[in-house]
Amino acid sequence: MKAEVIIPILIPMLAGALCLTCWRWRLVQRWISVLSGAGLLVASLVLLHKVQHDGIQVAYMGSWPAPYGITLVADLLSAIMVVVTGVIGLAVAVYSLATMTRSHEAFGYYPLLHLMLAGVTGAFLTGDIFNLYVWFEILLIASFGLMILGGERAQMEGAIKYVTLNLISSAMFLTAVGLLYGYAGTLNMADLAVKLNGPEQSGLVTVIAMLFLVAFGIKAAAFPLFFWLPASYHTPPVAISAVFAGLLTKVGVYALYRVFSLIFVQDTGFTHGTVLMAMGIFTMVTGVLGAAAQFEVRRILSFHIISQIGYMLVGLALFTPLAVAGGVFYIFHHIIVKTNLFLVSGVMYRYHGSYDLSRLGGLYRSAPWLAALFMIPAMSLAGLPPLSGFFAKFTVLKAGVLEGHWLMVAMALIVGLLTLYSMVKIWAEAFWKGLPDEAKPLRGQQDPHLYVLYGPIVVLALITLTIGFGAEWFVQLAMATAEQLLSPAGYIEAVLGGSQ
Repeated sequence: MKAEVIIPILIPMLAGALCLTCWRWRLVQRWISVLSGAGLLVASLVLLHKVQHDGIQVAYMGSWPAPYGITLVADLLSAIMVVVTGVIGLAVAVYSLATMTRSHEAFGYYPLLHLMLAGVTGAFLTGDIFNLYVWFEILLIASFGLMILGGERAQMEGAIKYVTLNLISSAMFLTAVGLLYGYAGTLNMADLAVKLNGPEQSGLVTVIAMLFLVAFGIKAAAFPLFFWLPASYHTPPVAISAVFAGLLTKVGVYALYRVFSLIFVQDTGFTHGTVLMAMGIFTMVTGVLGAAAQFEVRRILSFHIISQIGYMLVGLALFTPLAVAGGVFYIFHHIIVKTNLFLVSGVMYRYHGSYDLSRLGGLYRSAPWLAALFMIPAMSLAGLPPLSGFFAKFTVLKAGVLEGHWLMVAMALIVGLLTLYSMVKIWAEAFWKGLPDEAKPLRGQQDPHLYVLYGPIVVLALITLTIGFGAEWFVQLAMATAEQLLSPAGYIEAVLGGSQ
């Protein structure tokens, strides 16, 4: 049994259990949370190093060989996603020290946070389609609990929309799993790839593929069923919004990349070239138009989550090595950048007590460091060189040009300009213009916890700069990941060959 594959799941699960046992001791829970985040990051880096040097890592639970038992698999895509989960988990754990209230902590914030991180890492590492469903449900339960902490009316309204659409998605997911098992007689992903490989597959496989596409599309907040996200992500405390924005929708995107590169590749002209491409383009456009119409910081950022998901989907839709590499690059770049923007918005709130741009102003003069730290992820999100977002968008657009998909390229460029418009709007209203007379006065300088808030923001900004200035290494990593995804024989051999 490969301990490197199992430990990233065990660490947040154990942390959640320990936080429950220390329910009455808030300080102990805080230390457990930060140490768990650091432990998850270290374990994930060890796993990525192992995968890069020794190939795909597989762990058979209970020593039951595939395809009969539960299998955990770490390839490059899984390992990368677990690493960024560790980064975000640690950043949010530290940020929470200064932002989470006593009442939120008393009602189980830390156990729920680490249960959700366990669900996320489990979803990234599972090699079984039914266990992917199980991990989805674990993170859904934990995220629903986090969303309603505080019990404010806006939170409850957002949570109802969030859980309703995600339960519908889960029901479709489970239906698709049942049909797939009835057709193929297995739920191990590698075994499914073998049994569904061939031109003689019936139209039922395509129908099942569409069920999975809709189920994962809802969880990824893709067009047209994305409206639950901007209705809910701006309602909980900012630390929760940040971890949601960075990780939750990317689990849905990861699932799409996994099943539509490994299992459902029988009719790529339809599933990828037509359906996924249309979904990606509409997701880009509707998301950015929604953001342009908003005047509240977290709602703007929430709509931009949707918009950027579109770039990831078109990378998968083009289904070439360069396009898939661009999509993978976009995923880990966006997780870092989007989480950081939400964390910055939390500091803006600490200064003026509002997320409404009409009640913000003057931050460029009073908090120049915050202005600089906002510009790095904001301009990266918009795709300006030499930041990480530029190379992510450039790779996807280059793949589109090489494939002659001019509509996608044109829409992506327009969306990029509108993204820049939204970021400039936040800058102009919150940082550049003077403080409105009716706004609350600046109070951030007197905040004794300000250095705790700035710490994760600075680290994530440095990671963004590192990805941008060291883009060659990260693009090579993304290319290696794309080659692994588009040549699944290595994955299949590692899972099925190692069990014999």
